[in-house]
Amino acid sequence: MALFKKIIIIAVIAIAFVGILAVVAVRFISSRALPDYDKTMAIEGLLKEVRVLRDSNAMPHIYAENEHDLYMATGYLMAQDRLWQMDLLRRVTMGRLSEIFGEDMVKTDHLLRALQMTKKSKMVLGRTDEQILLSLEAFAKGVNQYISDRGGALPPEFLILGYKPEPWEAYHTVNLIGYMAWDLSGSWQNEVILHQLRAKLSDDYLKALVPDLDFQKSFVHLEKTLNDSSFALLEGNQNLKVLGIEMISGSNNWAVTGKKSKSGKALMANDMHLAFGAPGIWYQMHQVIEGKLNVTGVALPGAPFIINGHNDSIAWGMTNLYVDEMDFYVEKTDSMHKNQYFYNSEWLPMTAIEEKIAIKGGDTVQKILWFTHHGPVISGFKGLDTETISMRWTGNDYSNELRSMYLLNRAFNWADFRNALTTMLAVSQNVVYADVHGNIGLQTAGAVPVRKSGIGIHLLPGDTDQFEWTGILPFDSLPYTFNPPEAFVSSANNRTVGPSYPYYIGYWYDNSSRIDRIHEMLAEKEKLDAADFMAMQNDQKSVFAQKYLPLLVQTLSQVDTMETTKREVLDLIRSWDGTMAAESARPSIFEMFFTHFLKRVMADEMGEKLFTSFPSGLMRHTFEYFWRNTQSVWMDDISTPDKETFEMVVQLAFSDAVKDIISLQGLEVSAWQWGKIHQLTLRHPMGKVELLNKVFHFNRGPYEVGGSFHTVNPFGYSFHKPFDVVHGASQRHIFDMGDLRNSFMVIPTGISGIPASKFYCNQTSSFLKGKYFQDHFYQNDVEKNKRFEMRFQPSK
Repeated sequence: MALFKKIIIIAVIAIAFVGILAVVAVRFISSRALPDYDKTMAIEGLLKEVRVLRDSNAMPHIYAENEHDLYMATGYLMAQDRLWQMDLLRRVTMGRLSEIFGEDMVKTDHLLRALQMTKKSKMVLGRTDEQILLSLEAFAKGVNQYISDRGGALPPEFLILGYKPEPWEAYHTVNLIGYMAWDLSGSWQNEVILHQLRAKLSDDYLKALVPDLDFQKSFVHLEKTLNDSSFALLEGNQNLKVLGIEMISGSNNWAVTGKKSKSGKALMANDMHLAFGAPGIWYQMHQVIEGKLNVTGVALPGAPFIINGHNDSIAWGMTNLYVDEMDFYVEKTDSMHKNQYFYNSEWLPMTAIEEKIAIKGGDTVQKILWFTHHGPVISGFKGLDTETISMRWTGNDYSNELRSMYLLNRAFNWADFRNALTTMLAVSQNVVYADVHGNIGLQTAGAVPVRKSGIGIHLLPGDTDQFEWTGILPFDSLPYTFNPPEAFVSSANNRTVGPSYPYYIGYWYDNSSRIDRIHEMLAEKEKLDAADFMAMQNDQKSVFAQKYLPLLVQTLSQVDTMETTKREVLDLIRSWDGTMAAESARPSIFEMFFTHFLKRVMADEMGEKLFTSFPSGLMRHTFEYFWRNTQSVWMDDISTPDKETFEMVVQLAFSDAVKDIISLQGLEVSAWQWGKIHQLTLRHPMGKVELLNKVFHFNRGPYEVGGSFHTVNPFGYSFHKPFDVVHGASQRHIFDMGDLRNSFMVIPTGISGIPASKFYCNQTSSFLKGKYFQDHFYQNDVEKNKRFEMRFQPSK
């Protein structure tokens, strides 16, 4: 018996010892890449000493004496905080995910290589000014110095996946801009699925699926203020969503002149709506060369320049333009002319490029990419194996967004600002402007294709030159607004211009819910300040819900007999003002009804496969169409012998919604809360592996949140996976150009990409509560608020 007890004791001790070793090992792996923010170190190639002061959020304020040193230090610091994220994004742009994740990524890599981002980047570098090239090279040297200094002590993802980062090169930075252009495009998600539905549905059905521009009356550039100088099926990029690196586009920006600000100077706000994830997509940074440069804002990990922010003269911020930047061509092919396509009465050879995709574990897969003069053949990526469809995309043409950012960082005035944007072509945006002299403006920037005929929302015949592009609109033909009489400018992915503008820009705009609410709030007060702008950015009152609630209540009120719970739910929404608060029951009812109504109306005609592939962004337009056209042919459920009406569908969808909420939150309606089912989890690409997430705490959340895709403070979800929040504000900035000390910012995560860092998601709580951090810009303020100080010195 005593021996048995000894064995048990020894076993317990052994298990405990192994457990302690495991804990120690995990802590070592998790924390070995944590940087010392107070360290002084020598860097080979540095010319002068660089000081790096970090504030309470560890945001770096970099003080250098020249551009070479500034950007070399930037590369080192960015790698210090975000190296694995940088490497992951680099691999996305090159189609090299299979090397670290395995064969599940082969199709994604194949698609990404068809986009030829590296080819475009090397072309751009060949046409870039020497000073910008030197800046990119200095940045790359800084990244590589960090990689060399760390040796094997790298972030945990590298050890888990079993690889080391390769040296950074200048074209990797340019590639990241190409990826942004790709991910912010709207046509890829919309046009091919509409083509598939066109083969299944008649025109009476199809007209409900395309936004009706006649009903989009809220324009970015108001008609009277417009300055005119000239008048998805399972596919490869589905895996990018799984990795949490598909951006999803939306945004708000606005600015007011001194006529509407309490300071008497210009005031500007911007929040870009992208996919949520950990780490976040933006890196906060402040760069200073005394007497030459003082710029702060957010940068893309892997790129050295501030993308959105302000310097000591101007501020700027962006929203996606939703230009129609792609066309898809149905190429004429036949079995008699293998690897050829018919164009303008002759058979032309397709271009074939063989790609060797390395897979984790040592295998290699060979894939062929086919190209016509339009671009890559993409039908295989869209599951359209019976057709040959090629893609023409502005992202393959010359643009130089890095030049634009470099010049924006240094701009003094409106003319400098506009000059910088002339090369911002592939990443098409509406860019808001404010300056210290009280001026405001909004410039549309991007490559707007000029087509021989038609608009590019349908797949086009590829066998003729009738539908080719003849070029892009000259920059001076793009709309802009400067110091309008309304004393404000604004955009929220809404329609860019009205019908008097002579050129076609796009079709896939968001509905006007956010911009209409922004206009309401701008008009509520005669004078506004930074606190008002904070309230606006965090506003969750839905114009969308307010618009459709009366007909919903009216239709449901016509029901003669209604169960007690349903009657209670109906009474609850009668007096609702549309505020989508997390603690309220009412948003749950509306959003659940929204999803069930569209499924009731559309799924029977489309079929489950096409319905679940239909883009979430188009769902809101179809909803609006059905509520304007209640007699639509869509209302009848073709799977039943009865003839359903709009009123019947509303009642059935309402019943579905109540049933679902009861199953999730119980019968006590007064206890229902939107935030209980509408939640945000900040997901790391490695966090999908449950064991790894438990060990390394990659993901953060879930957090109960309010709002929706149609509120100014958006917490949007995929229609086909309600109500898991996947996108919203990726940063919030408010800039007071009368006193830059009165400027504020916050991001949803933190400066660090290392999960063990206390700066990994330390801003999340403030972000969710609508709080901000002061934007320390002047050196005396930076010095007063510093928490860490690092010095880089030239290597001896």
